[in-house]
Formats: sequence, C-alpha cells, structure tokens
Amino acid sequence: MGFITADAALKSQYDVIVVGSGAGGGQAAYTLAMEGARVLMLEAGRRYDPTTETPMFQTPEQAPLRGWITSDKPFGFYDATVDGGWEVPGEPYVQGSTQPSEKFTWWRARMLGGRTNHWGRISLRNGPYDFKPRTRDGLGFDWPISYEELAPYYDKVEMLIGVYGSKEGLENTPDSPDGILLPAPKPLVSDLLIGKAGGKLGIPMVACHRAVLTEQLDWKRSPAKLHPGNAAAQAIIAADMKKRAACFWATPCGRGCSIRANYQSTTVHLPPALETGRLDIVTDAMVREVTLAKNGNASGVIAIDRKTRRDFQVTARAVVLAASALESVRILLNSGRGLANSSGKLGKYLMDTVGSDLSGQIPMLENIPPHNEDGVAGGHLYSPWWLYKEQRAGKLGFARGYHIEFGGGRHMPEVSTAMGLEWLTGGSYGAKFKEDARRYYGSMVYFAGRGEMIPNEHSYCEIDPVIKDKWGIPVLRFHWKWSEHETRQAAHMQKTFAQIIEAMGGRVQGRAETDGTKAIAAGGSIIHEVGGAIMGDNARDSVVNKWCQAWDVKNLFLADGAPFPSNADKNPTLTIMANAWRVADHILDRMRRKEL
Repeated sequence: MGFITADAALKSQYDVIVVGSGAGGGQAAYTLAMEGARVLMLEAGRRYDPTTETPMFQTPEQAPLRGWITSDKPFGFYDATVDGGWEVPGEPYVQGSTQPSEKFTWWRARMLGGRTNHWGRISLRNGPYDFKPRTRDGLGFDWPISYEELAPYYDKVEMLIGVYGSKEGLENTPDSPDGILLPAPKPLVSDLLIGKAGGKLGIPMVACHRAVLTEQLDWKRSPAKLHPGNAAAQAIIAADMKKRAACFWATPCGRGCSIRANYQSTTVHLPPALETGRLDIVTDAMVREVTLAKNGNASGVIAIDRKTRRDFQVTARAVVLAASALESVRILLNSGRGLANSSGKLGKYLMDTVGSDLSGQIPMLENIPPHNEDGVAGGHLYSPWWLYKEQRAGKLGFARGYHIEFGGGRHMPEVSTAMGLEWLTGGSYGAKFKEDARRYYGSMVYFAGRGEMIPNEHSYCEIDPVIKDKWGIPVLRFHWKWSEHETRQAAHMQKTFAQIIEAMGGRVQGRAETDGTKAIAAGGSIIHEVGGAIMGDNARDSVVNKWCQAWDVKNLFLADGAPFPSNADKNPTLTIMANAWRVADHILDRMRRKEL
C-alpha cells in the first residue's frame, strides 16, 4: 500500500474510491483508512511533498523577478501551487456571457493536496444561523443538518489539524470547547492600532482562528478523543503528532511548510492514513466519469493516466467525490447524461465568497524602530460580523454579513514594498526614493471583507457542447450573477474600511468605492466556490441527502464544497473537513451494517 501506479490499482480490491486529495478528500481518506476501510485515492495532479519541496528560508531576491507575480504564478514565485491557477494550460473553461460582471474565474491546483498547500488557513466554524439562513430571512436554503450535528466534527478536525484562536462568546461565532484551540499569537503593532480604532466604531477585533501550530499538538490526550476504542489508530496519530513542529515564524504559509507546522493535507491527513497500510494513492489520474453497475449503483470510476494518456477503470463498494466542488460537479455531468441529476439541480446554485479590499497608510507607523513582524504569515486578529441585530431589523439593505481580515506590519521586504508610493510622495528618485521607501515601510494597512453570497438561479455551470480539454474531457461553461444583496454588502465593506483607516488617523489609498458593482471582486476570485450539488431534505430540490449521499445512487457520496446549500461569511475549508469526517463515519457505519 502507498503510492502506486494505475496498473497496480487495477489489481486490487477497495472498499472506497476517493477522488481528490485536498481538504475533503484528505479528510475522508484519513477517516476511512484509520477506521479500517481499504481506500484508493485518485489525484489529478502530480505527487508533491512539502517536507522536501518548500523553500523555507529563501528570500525574495533569490527568486526570478524577486518572487513577483507572473501569469503562471499569480500568487508569486514561491507560492506552493506548483501546477495550476486560474488558467491551467490545456484545461480551459468557458464563460456563458461576455459581460465582465458575469465572469467566473476558476482556480485549480493540479497537485497532491490540492488547494490545502497554498490556502490562507483561516479556519472559522459556521454558526447556528449559518445552517438555517432561510429560516431567518426567507432567502436561499437551509441545511438539512444543524450546527449541533456538525459541532463534534469541528472539535475533531481542530484537534487533528491544529487551530489557534480564542473564545469570545460572540453571536453566531461559535467557541470551541476548552482544550482544543492552541494559543493565539500576539497582535502586531498595526493590529493593536486597528483594534483601537475598531473599538471606537463598535467593531470587534479578536484572535483569528488559523490552522497553524503555535505549540505542539496534545499527542497524549487527543488521539483517544479522535479515535475512541481504536488503539491502532491512536498509536499512529500520536506518533504523527510528535513529528509536527510548532511554527517559528520563518516562512509564509502559502509556500507550504517543511516542518509540518501548518495544515496541509499532504502533511497532516495523508501521512497517518498511509501509515495504516490501507490507503493507496495514484497521482496524475484525471477522473473522467463515475461508472454504474446494472443495479444502478456506482461501480467505480474511469480515469486518464496523464503520463501514458491511457484510460483505466477501477472499482470499489463506494465512491466519494472530493475533487473540489466544481470538478466533482463536472465529473457527475460527464457521467452518462448527467449522473445523480433527477432533480435537475446538478450544477445549479454556485456560490463564492463576496470580496472587497481597501488599503491605507498610517502616519503613526512611519519610521518606527526596525523589528521583525513576520509572525504566522497571516491574520493574528480578525473581525467577525457584528451587525446581526441591525441586519435583522432591515437597516442595512442587504441580508447577509461579512467578516474582516486585515494586516500590516514590517514583514520581509519584497518588490511591492517600494512600489506604488507615488500617491504619497508625488514621485521621487535616487536618495529621496530610498528615504521614502524606509519612511513608509511598515506603515501600510490592508483590509479584506469576506461575506456571504445568497444562492441564485443565475449562477450555475453546465457542460459546454463543443470544447474539450487536452484529455478529451468536455469542459464547464459558467454563468454568474451577483444580486443586490452582495453588491450592497461590498459597498458597505468599503465604507467600513475607510472609517477604520480614518479613525487611525490614516489616509485611504485611492478612494472607498460607493458603487457596489465596482467594489465587488469577480466571481471565483476569492477561491471559495461551493455548491453545484446541494444537500437537502428531499430528492426534488437537491442532489444529495443530509449524508451527502446521492439520492439517485446510494453508494455515491460527495465530500467537498459541492453539497453546501449556502456559503456563510466563514471561510469554507474547516466546514468541508468537518462534514467530510461526518460523511466518512456514515459510510463506515453503512459498510459495517452491510448496506453498502
């Protein structure tokens, strides 16, 4: 067992095929293998190992263009996405409209671990309101599960991956039980100033929750809580937890982490699952479709070996699609004439996070003494949504909220450190330019709103009837539309950020955009897309049931963001993992009862 070839996979018997190796696929495979199932994981991208490939101590000047952004590395040279982006050579997708506001951009990471290698690692629990949004305001859809049903799985995921944060008792911002969260890092100087300004405006600023180890995991007590009654699994995960080191603030998390201090599927989920001897992984395996047996159950999948370009077919008792929401939907749409689509809802109700950004400059932060503020390479603090009462009273003009991510500080200088200072200096050269660069270094602050989108019938994907990718697989065609709830929310973000900057005595860079249609980021650009195969209470209105089991195919399950009926303002990755663990537990239970 371990990393094998497609030919070797054809010769083996598996309980479950898991398609995808990111947050959902990694978590599902981990749970299944640790609890006794024989699992085959198929990953479209190449094998990738952050422990050997992460450029931990390389500085910007050691990279081409000093590590700056290029078309094939949109997050910079050092970003961990080694194969992928919004555009993947030979793997196009199609826009259903030529209108810029109706454009959807699709990020893909063709590598083991998928997006978990480069993501921001913000790990927020959905709150009770987020599972029942329609009940609160009559819009969108309720989940067929409650916060209370998923809470035990949030606990387990946080214990396993390691999440820092604090307990604040805020509305619809669930606290974790005692003993689960790791200590939060201290705020940066800019954080303290932002927090003070936010306090004047009634905006809470609290410790962010991020999947980064600020101290070693509790390998003595957590294994028994993660795998009760399973001594073998407890021993494996205890030994693995000992191998993960706490962060020492050396490297931006988006590069990956060779000491395994942050969460990546490649360093957290897959090593212990492989250690069980019950997980096989085939990389460079592009899954094309799910196959059906004569009884209507899923028999397995057909995939393309990207190295040999040959098709191969593997079988199992159950199939779990976790290839990312839209890739899983694409596989289902390309299976026959659309598998698991008796409701006609497959591909419908796509959602992304509402995004809008604003920057400013704070004179109080100019020329402060040199000091290292690299920190955990992400938010030490953030602002949960704080206007539930005003929103419920109809005072805001939009139905759902957002949280605020922000940053500043004297991080490792890079190309952008001295770029774009003309709005402050009027343009300078030579010695004066160097003086200006030193003066303004560390005095910038950045705000990003991340809000909830309400699902709508105009945001969906379908198979393009003509275009195929280089593997011969029909591609997706996207249709996208924001409602006024989202554009008004984006305008509110801009106004709020400007108020905070001004309360700090600072200057807004450019201007706060009052037109929400201009303020809002393009669909897909925040890389939080979910939906397309939503879960529900009945087969008429949804693709899968509360267990993310296809209504039409009883041994076919989804374990990524595709089943989400809503997309809360909380980043979706933690919920994807918690739900994947819940789904895997259900599969194991059904198998033990010989119902799969």
